Amino acid sequence: MDDVESLSHTKWDCKYHVVFIPKCRRKTLYTELRRYLGEVFRRLAFQKECRIEEGHLMADHVHMLILIPPKYAVSQVVGFIKGKSAIHLARVYGERKRNFIGQHFWARGYYVSTVGRDEQAIREYIKNQETEDKRLEQLNLWR
Repeated sequence: MDDVESLSHTKWDCKYHVVFIPKCRRKTLYTELRRYLGEVFRRLAFQKECRIEEGHLMADHVHMLILIPPKYAVSQVVGFIKGKSAIHLARVYGERKRNFIGQHFWARGYYVSTVGRDEQAIREYIKNQETEDKRLEQLNLWR
């Protein structure tokens, strides 16, 4: 109970493991832009009173461990982060010829699971995801 957050009348510890992908897993575009996304995600989460505890931007997907207060729905926060980050990327790094609003950068869905007592396991999974993917790719080369 040492990591408990609080609102005016609520004590809470709501952590979620969230994974989402760029539309059609656009590796070429996403790989170039992913170095800018960490700070963008953190600022957007802060706007919704959330905090990204752990995150890793893979070549074709995003993993994050995020604290979301119980007054917000997970879908609301994830939708906000995906939508606003797409708009930011389109405005800052996209074509300036037209007023592109970034609606097609991220795929529609996402994966979410609650993080309970296995928080440390989830943190390790997120940190080691890239190494594990490379290891599995090596195993598939021998098939």
